Amino acid sequence: MAGNQHAANHAGPGLWALLDRIGRDRWPRLLRADKGFASDALMSTCEERGLAYLMRLRLTKNVKRAIERLAGRGGWQDAGPGLTGGWQGIDTTLKLSGWTKARRVVLLRRRIKGEPATNRAAENPDQLRLSFATVADDGEVWEHAALVTSLGEPILGLGQLYRDRADCENVFDELKNQWGWGGFTTHDLARCRLAARIVALVYNWWNLFTRLAEPEQHLEAITSRPLLLTAIAERIRHARQTTLRIVSTHAKARWAARALAGIAAFLGALANAAEQLTLQQRWYRILSHALRHFLGGRVLKPPARLAAAPA
Repeated sequence: MAGNQHAANHAGPGLWALLDRIGRDRWPRLLRADKGFASDALMSTCEERGLAYLMRLRLTKNVKRAIERLAGRGGWQDAGPGLTGGWQGIDTTLKLSGWTKARRVVLLRRRIKGEPATNRAAENPDQLRLSFATVADDGEVWEHAALVTSLGEPILGLGQLYRDRADCENVFDELKNQWGWGGFTTHDLARCRLAARIVALVYNWWNLFTRLAEPEQHLEAITSRPLLLTAIAERIRHARQTTLRIVSTHAKARWAARALAGIAAFLGALANAAEQLTLQQRWYRILSHALRHFLGGRVLKPPARLAAAPA
């Protein structure tokens, strides 16, 4: 979208158009969104279409009042570990301003260890301020957050389910900082979209290639490119044979050699059977091998819509 069309109300139509285009049988099970997207319009559309959602709420006055009302009560449950401390949560039902109906809201809190960040910020303007914190009667300082959801899962699962969004966001961080997805600007929106799609396509290809080498984990470009691309090659011709000798100075050169040899063996075996396979079948064989960690031995098959289309 254009730079002035980044809010949830601009993203919504494109999201629903995408879901309608791919078909209901391929919809995600859950829509997770940050506080910038937790609007009544988006939640209402999710409810109308039967798509579960889990979104973070802004700490508005009404949300803060609910936190203050429930802070001194019992019933706070374990909501899972955080990076700097464990979270607690409690269920409530709220109908915030602008909402058409009351919805389930999970209030979360985490004890802040040491001196509150709000005090440090007064001495250091560069220190990030807490969005909302309260001081209990015993002097403990709590940081708070709020989630709204249509799910019925327990609080412990919801807290972790929302925190797992970080793994999804890491992909966009990698795209922007390691692949230059945010490194181009132009007044021509068409050129921006074309450049973004090219970067995304190369990113997908590279990650499938690295999954062929290491199926168990995702390898970020900042480490995988020097490992698998940076080497010195020497071509040797002797007795009508050409040999390519590759020498890597990387500390994990032996691992890279084994990984590349494994990829070459797989592609070589696939090439021997390529005459019996269509282009689409070969591509799905490669995808199945790259994603074998997730598939557990299953072989991907093209959806009916693709299988019926001419190759």
